[in-house]
Amino acid sequence: MGAVFFRTLDVILALAGLLITFPILLFVALIGLFDTGSPIFLQERVGRNKKPFMLVKFRTMSVDTASVASHLASSASITRMGGVLRKTKLDELPQLWNVLKGEMSLVGPRPGLFNQEELTAAREAKGVFSVRPGITGESQVNEIDMSTPALLAKVDAKMISELSITNYFKFIIMTVAGKGSGDRVKTNS
Repeated sequence: MGAVFFRTLDVILALAGLLITFPILLFVALIGLFDTGSPIFLQERVGRNKKPFMLVKFRTMSVDTASVASHLASSASITRMGGVLRKTKLDELPQLWNVLKGEMSLVGPRPGLFNQEELTAAREAKGVFSVRPGITGESQVNEIDMSTPALLAKVDAKMISELSITNYFKFIIMTVAGKGSGDRVKTNS
């Protein structure tokens, strides 16, 4: 099973996901208007072959929060609704659009920021940028985040080399079932 097979699965599942969750997407966007005034969050991320793309999510932090990796952001930045979105992982739903556009896959290495130079170097050394980044994957369900760049790159490379139809669906099901904590944010304010 090659890249074309997984890309086809991505498109079918992302389209189905967007259609099925459309009422939820509208509801969260509406509530987000009252929470932050700007419910959609766009951030440039490192994509396949290190090409930049704009990741789209529901906003979970105040509008004036610095553009840093989640583990470097303060928990004081998370809005009331943002906490709920992060716990339920509903903040990730808009990324299905990134999947449809071909910028992401449902399963793959979580896309980093360009200012995460140590992570970028570790991933480049392991060949991680040869695939599309993903919404979920082995690192996410095992709570390995971007605060440990070498470990993350190692697990990402392992996942890429062992990706099968079984693993693809296993990571998606584990994510939907609530495995993993999502993007961690430091707890001190």
